Amino acid sequence: MGSKPSQRVLVVDDEESILELLKYNLEKQGYEVKTALDGEKAIGIARKFQPDLILLDIMMPKQDGVETCRQIREIPELAQTFIIFLTARSEEYSEVAAFDVGADDYITKPIKPRALMSRINALFRRDKKKKSVSNQISFGDMVIDRSSYTIRMKDEEITLPKKEFELLYFLAQNPNKVFGRDELLQNIWGSDVYVLARTVDVHVRKVREKIGDEYIKTVKGVGYKFNAA
Repeated sequence: MGSKPSQRVLVVDDEESILELLKYNLEKQGYEVKTALDGEKAIGIARKFQPDLILLDIMMPKQDGVETCRQIREIPELAQTFIIFLTARSEEYSEVAAFDVGADDYITKPIKPRALMSRINALFRRDKKKKSVSNQISFGDMVIDRSSYTIRMKDEEITLPKKEFELLYFLAQNPNKVFGRDELLQNIWGSDVYVLARTVDVHVRKVREKIGDEYIKTVKGVGYKFNAA
């Protein structure tokens, strides 16, 4: 039995054999695990269980994984939960849809347990490293609080999903410096997660919808910068 990482994982898939396989391998690593056979049940369990990570199948009865992810991302207390899609579909539009609704990673089946465990462990290690430098960044009326993944603007508090927050925080740490999409992918998603360059554009759009257009500026043909002027 591995040492207890103390993280909680929710596995959602309509195939019981996959649930059993993943539950066995995760518990062997020391994770606390719960399972669900469809998206509707997963949301109810997630509210109570408060998982640190959700492994989510896309093709499921009643409610697919994309819609389930979208609803989970609307629950403030699950804003920091990692979501990894597991799917037999490898079409680009499925991957784009996954990241559009807030996925952190996208892994195609068949699942290789050892490789998956390695990806999960790496994800938590990076998260722990980032949290070890927890602090705040202030610009005028805006306070970006890394410890709570919240943005305070005057009297309003805004909670961002993990990757949207990390994108904003990274740019704000480097005010007025322009970053290309590839640089942002490397710094926010890491080299061991394959995501499309369009994912950066989607996340920038979502951040702008919540905090306004004046903070993250597009530098045409180059990338994005945090406007601290």
